[in-house]
Amino acid sequence: MNTSKKDVLIGLVVGLIANTFGSLLYIVLFSKLGILETLKVARQQDHLGSILALGAILNLLAFFGFLRLKRDYRARGVMIATVITALTILYFKIF
Repeated sequence: MNTSKKDVLIGLVVGLIANTFGSLLYIVLFSKLGILETLKVARQQDHLGSILALGAILNLLAFFGFLRLKRDYRARGVMIATVITALTILYFKIF
């Protein structure tokens, strides 16, 4: 695999993990329910997209961290993960 493709893939994985961790962190800090119960209630009340959007804030740290370290292809992967998150939020808002 080409080095640039590998770096983009690493950035994509880091972005998805950061988003997942950020969403879970938001649920743990601000929800009185457990994680699964919060996700069920959020899905029923159409707030799952909002939780994903708040979780994506950690992607900013990963993105600018990679840019600071001159890892542009990894930052590109984080950006792709953010676009995937945005499309997922759009899906939840429409359906």
